[in-house]
Amino acid sequence: MKIEPKPSDREVLAGLVERVTYQNAENGFCVVRVKVRGHRELVTLVGHAAAISAGEWITASGDWVNDRTHGQQFKARFLKTSRPTSVDGIEKYLASGMIRGIGPVYAKKLLNAFGDKVFDIIEAQPDRLREVDGIGPVRAGRIIAAWAEQNVVREIMVFLHSHGVGTARAVRIYKTYGADAVQVMSENPYRLARDIRGIGFKTADAIAMKLGVDKTALVRVRAGISYALIEAMDEGHCGLPTEELVPLAEQLLDVPQDLIRTALDLELADGTVIANRVGDKPCVFLAGLYSAERGIAHRLLQLGNGKLPWPWIDPDKAIPWIEQRSSLVFAESQRSAVALGLTSKVLVITGGPGVGKTTLVNAILRILSGKGRKAFTVRSDWPRRQAPD
Repeated sequence: MKIEPKPSDREVLAGLVERVTYQNAENGFCVVRVKVRGHRELVTLVGHAAAISAGEWITASGDWVNDRTHGQQFKARFLKTSRPTSVDGIEKYLASGMIRGIGPVYAKKLLNAFGDKVFDIIEAQPDRLREVDGIGPVRAGRIIAAWAEQNVVREIMVFLHSHGVGTARAVRIYKTYGADAVQVMSENPYRLARDIRGIGFKTADAIAMKLGVDKTALVRVRAGISYALIEAMDEGHCGLPTEELVPLAEQLLDVPQDLIRTALDLELADGTVIANRVGDKPCVFLAGLYSAERGIAHRLLQLGNGKLPWPWIDPDKAIPWIEQRSSLVFAESQRSAVALGLTSKVLVITGGPGVGKTTLVNAILRILSGKGRKAFTVRSDWPRRQAPD
């Protein structure tokens, strides 16, 4: 698991956001221009933020990079925003449109009415907003609602940062769960691995540890069942025999097997994983993969029903014919595969690189083409070499 480094681990930059050049609403990626003490020119900063506006004060840690197109930039790995405190910053912030119901005109009116206390008024005495000319109950309601929304965003980001979540991941978490982000993480941080692309079990587990989740907590062990199956999936497996899954989970999670079996029963009951047999072995599958495998098998059976789309071809005659014309000598297993392809409506050819899949496909296609099946396309770069075993 890779926890984003703390600000102290990298170069730190702080300053006032002069303008937001770009922000992606989906993933929070942003490009901002920042006025930084000690720099004569505005600094270009790129990073991630759930919300960012001109006038805000930011603290970022990261590295200086030279972009080929845009020149020198500060690439923020960690980014924290704070409300402005200066009158100039407050005006930029309010005029930016970040708070619905306030634009450049009303930003000036609010500052004229309340000065640098305007944020305190919105938060603690919102009824006083109507003292400002042009702000009636509808506009005041929009301002109050938008302010509350921004507060939620800030609270969530502070919570996530305080538990070791980097800004980019924090933004993805906020975009996924919205105002419920803190509640979701507090109740079951392992949902992150299930719900958010790019966050795996190890990341969720590290966050859970910071939240005080015990290593033997059932919520952790249950999530660990799927983690073990995902690890097996990376080796090409859609599931595992139970007798292999339990010890693998024990090794990955460092918890007793009886606890794993209890967690497995709960996951099976909830349908997160599926039990079935492969031959005489009880196996466990991730529900999504199990459903996908069954769907593929069902579709292949459907495709395989019915008559061949070409007239009968005798493999005993066709195979020597294609060997002679291609200057290849097939292995016995390849002969069997070509014969099966000619006599079956559907054939699945599997194998790693270099085992002869393309050779088989080309042989079948050339035979069919020789029988007048013009709908098939034959590769022109037919390999002139001994067919692999």
